[in-house]
Amino acid sequence: MMKNHLRALVLGAAAGGGLPQWNCGCENCEAARDPNHSLLPQSQSSLGITLNGEDWAILNASPDIRNQILDNPPLHPKSRRHTPIKSVLVTNGDIDHIAGLLILREKEPFTLYLTQDLADVINANPMFQALDRSLVRFEIIALDQPFELLSGLTATLFSVPGKVPLFMEENDVVTDMEGEQTVGVKLEAGNRRIWYIPGCAKLTDKMREMLEGEKTVLFDGTVFENDEMQRTKVGQKTGARMGHMSMNGPQGSIAGFADLNIARKIYVHINNTNPVWRHDTKERLVVENAGWEIAYDGMEIDA
Repeated sequence: MMKNHLRALVLGAAAGGGLPQWNCGCENCEAARDPNHSLLPQSQSSLGITLNGEDWAILNASPDIRNQILDNPPLHPKSRRHTPIKSVLVTNGDIDHIAGLLILREKEPFTLYLTQDLADVINANPMFQALDRSLVRFEIIALDQPFELLSGLTATLFSVPGKVPLFMEENDVVTDMEGEQTVGVKLEAGNRRIWYIPGCAKLTDKMREMLEGEKTVLFDGTVFENDEMQRTKVGQKTGARMGHMSMNGPQGSIAGFADLNIARKIYVHINNTNPVWRHDTKERLVVENAGWEIAYDGMEIDA
């Protein structure tokens, strides 16, 4: 990695459950278990950000964070007790984005940045008291207000249509609510920017205006088709019911981004059922022909 400007490292490219998912025998998961197949296992959604290669922020603490740190030497300790991770930011309260906080409980200081709604989710669960509050500082961030995520790195949270975490769902679930429960992140240092939106139920006009003309956008790629889980016979929920746009279709992200001038469009948070994982599928070709890239664990992005 080059030093002294904004760079991202995909720690986990898959959605909740990862690839392969522990209890799934779909075509993708079977391929990812096969050591002779070109499809490699992928861990759950997380992104590392740095300016200097030494100090890091983690966006979303996935349940796989221990192995993600192990697999990426820049995140290794440099002395007997040390971590280059200075801050963690969470974009929603899903288990695949907050459970890793429990792995980071071993008495190392860092700042946790989150909205008030997300802080309420974490504070309501006594298990998260394992985070020593004398070392882990909770910093409540308002929407649309820039703050310093790392020295020299400014972040701004903005509302994205989504829903409450699965464990908070009640009878009537609003899947595209806008507020503090689901956010995107604008990261900027000087004139360099990266946009990170791992979960999104709908592309709003406001978001389109923000993203027009940008260089690098990482966006929700959970499912290719809305009814993908039903088609593959691994579940009954649609992408929309889970609070995610599909890639394909008139309301999908490919169509939604088609007339936006964005230099790099990268799909992240990709479900284990999504056929774009495999290079030889017609769905992968559709995505690539539309100018999209598929993220993978260890992918480096230079802004």
